[in-house]
Amino acid sequence: MEYNYPKFTPEMKKTHTILIPNMAITQFRLLEYALRYDGYKCEILGNCGSAVAQLGLKYVHNDTCYPALLVIGQFLDALNSGKYDLDHTALLITQTGGGCRASNYIGFIRRALKKAGYGYIPVISINLSGLEDNPGFKLTPNLILRGIYGAVFGDIFMKCVYRLRPYEAVPGSVNAMHRKWVKVCQDFVSNGYPSRRKFKRLCREIIEDFDNNIELLDIKKPRVGVVGEILVKFLPAANNYLVDLLESEGAEAVVPDLLDFLLYCFYNQNFKVEKLGFEKKKATTANLGIKALEWFRAPATEAFAASKHFTPPAKIQDLGKMASDIVSLGNQTGEGWFLTGEMLELIHSGAPNIVCTQPFACLPNHVVGKGVIKELRRRYPESNIVAIDFDPGASEVNQLNRLKLMLSTANKNLNK
Repeated sequence: MEYNYPKFTPEMKKTHTILIPNMAITQFRLLEYALRYDGYKCEILGNCGSAVAQLGLKYVHNDTCYPALLVIGQFLDALNSGKYDLDHTALLITQTGGGCRASNYIGFIRRALKKAGYGYIPVISINLSGLEDNPGFKLTPNLILRGIYGAVFGDIFMKCVYRLRPYEAVPGSVNAMHRKWVKVCQDFVSNGYPSRRKFKRLCREIIEDFDNNIELLDIKKPRVGVVGEILVKFLPAANNYLVDLLESEGAEAVVPDLLDFLLYCFYNQNFKVEKLGFEKKKATTANLGIKALEWFRAPATEAFAASKHFTPPAKIQDLGKMASDIVSLGNQTGEGWFLTGEMLELIHSGAPNIVCTQPFACLPNHVVGKGVIKELRRRYPESNIVAIDFDPGASEVNQLNRLKLMLSTANKNLNK
C-alpha cells in the first residue's frame, strides 16, 4: 500500500480540487489565496466538531491522537458530502520530517481512504525534507514567497485581534478592522507581484491602524497564554473555542506566532549536527532559513516594537537558550523543547497564566508540557499553569472547571 499510492500528476493541477485541513484559520485562509495564484484549485475545509472526530475514529484505531482524528475526519466528511467530484479531488497535508503529526498523518490518511473506498484519491505532501515527491505539486519560489507573506499577515492579525479585542470600547470594532485588512492581504498574495516595498508598507499600516484607531477601555485583565500541540493550540474547534471562552470569562488570550514553529524546525538542525552526527551543511542551510524567515517578518517585528500596545515576537535562539536550562534541545518530537520555550517566553513577557493544550495521552506534551510545570512553578512562583487534555471523549465540564480555577487564581494575582 505504501509503495503503490496514487500520485498527484502535473495533469491533475488543471483538473483537481485540492482539499486542505484547517488548522490556523487566518493564516491558512491567506495560504489558500497564494495557492490559487500559482494555478491550484484548492479549498480550506471548515467542517469541524465532534461528529467529524467520531468519523475519523471510525477509520483509525482509538489510540490515534485527537489532531489526527480531526484531520482524517475532516477529509472523510468532505468526501462523503457529495460536494466534490471525487474523480477530480486531491488532499494535502504538511510533513516537517519530525515525529508525531509532523510526518506520520499521511499514512493514517491513506489507510483511512482505502478503508472508506477512496484509495484512488491522491494525497499531496508539502515538505522540505524530501520525504515524498509529488510530480504535479511544486513549491516554487513564487508560491513560497506568497505563503510566507500570508503566514506573517496571519500572525499579525492574531496578535492584534487577541491583544485588543478584550478591551474594545465598541463591541465588534476589532473584528471589523480585521475583516477590512484581511481582504487587502488576500488581494496582495493573490494578484500581481507581491513587492517587498508594498509588504513592508502593509505590515506597518495594519499594525498602526489597530494600534491607534481602536477605542479601548481603561481596564486590566489577566493575560493567559495558550500553548501546546500545534493543531489543538490554533484550531478553535479542536480546543473547544478556548480563546472565545477566555475572553468571555474576562481574560486576554496570548497565542504565539505560527511562524515560530517553522523557526523551531530549522533551529533543531543545529542540535542534530552537534550531537547526532548530521552533516554540517544541514545546520548551515537551516540557519540561513532562520535568517530568511526573520528577514521576511522584520517589517512586522519593527512595527510591533514601535507600537504602544504590542510586543515584537521572540527570537528562536532566545527560546532555545531559555528552554535548554530545563529540558534538552534533543526533545524534538512534536513541539518538543519549543513548548517549554514558549511557556518561559510567556512568563517573561507578562503572561504567567498559561493553558497547555494537549491531545489526551500525547507523550511529547506530557514530557515537555505537563512534565515541566512543577519546575516552572519552582523557578517562577508567579506562574499559574494548567494542562488540559482534549479528546473526543473528554469532559467539557471538567475542562471548563479547570480553566475557571486557573482564572480565579489569575484574577487574585492581578488584584495583588
